[in-house]
Amino acid sequence: MNKKEEILVTGAAGFIGFHTCIKLLRQGKSIIGFDNINSYYDVELKESRLKELKRISKEENLSWQFVKGGLEDNKTLEELFENFNFKIVINLAAQAGVRYSKEAPITYINSNIFGFVNLLECCKKFQIKNFIYASSSSVYGENQKIPFKEIDPVDHPISLYAASKRSNELIAHTYSHLYGIPCIGLRFFTVYGPFGRPDMAPMIFAKSIFEKTPIKIFNYGKMSRDFTYIDDVTEIIGRLIYKSSKVDKENIKMNYPSQSSSPFIIFNIGCGNKIKLLEFINILEKEIGIEAIKLLKPLESGDVINTFSDNSAITKYTKYKPQIKIEEGIKKFILWYKDFYGKL
Repeated sequence: MNKKEEILVTGAAGFIGFHTCIKLLRQGKSIIGFDNINSYYDVELKESRLKELKRISKEENLSWQFVKGGLEDNKTLEELFENFNFKIVINLAAQAGVRYSKEAPITYINSNIFGFVNLLECCKKFQIKNFIYASSSSVYGENQKIPFKEIDPVDHPISLYAASKRSNELIAHTYSHLYGIPCIGLRFFTVYGPFGRPDMAPMIFAKSIFEKTPIKIFNYGKMSRDFTYIDDVTEIIGRLIYKSSKVDKENIKMNYPSQSSSPFIIFNIGCGNKIKLLEFINILEKEIGIEAIKLLKPLESGDVINTFSDNSAITKYTKYKPQIKIEEGIKKFILWYKDFYGKL
């Protein structure tokens, strides 16, 4: 086994995973990326992210390695832990997408639940010091009270994707309670930016505006989202990796009063500012310089109408508050989009 301590980032070819790897590498960390590079969306985009990681690590002399594999493959996962000296694991791998979960439910169970347990079993066996994992704002379902706060009830997910993420939180809590594994869950709120996921609104809308094709706007545009720029997300993750949740009794008690002895926390990771969907499209139109063709549609089953994050817990814990305003974030995103896709 290597004596040098490495950090495992699963989902390294994914959007948040890719940016997290870059952030941690530039902090001087030794990173092992792990991803199955599935075909849920454009594999070329995932390969481009990995190519960029390889380029950056070579040019800047950073410690980066990539291993291809899936969380469902327990044998490969155990070999990975045996070959490297992981003390911190950041799990950003998952089958993503709310609407796709209606079409392929078994995929979500295999990756997001079975694979998640495989990973926690390795964390238990190899005595990981800190396990950080991706949850989602979708766990709040149709909660009417906004902004969403971590202590709000999350017992009624309205998509299988949301149910799988809530299951992750419950499973992590159990492993934390039984085996003392420090676990930090991150409920991400609509993360966007360069190299973003093509199945999410910012990429879908930008593509439609550039190509002058109609944008399907569900619930007739009466929706809002807490759009969160990727750099704010990775800054927070970078501050969390060496923070043991065991020491923060107040946040633990806030989340699970009956299990305050467990080293377990859940945080919202959002911008803390909800934007109406039509306003978001308007900002994109201004930045791109083309008017969108809007096609208003009824609400899709499984879609959450509004998301809005209360960031007070994560701000207190990390001493960092998301800083990128929507106009600045969209400007950076569109600059990348034009360069990457060759749009003039």
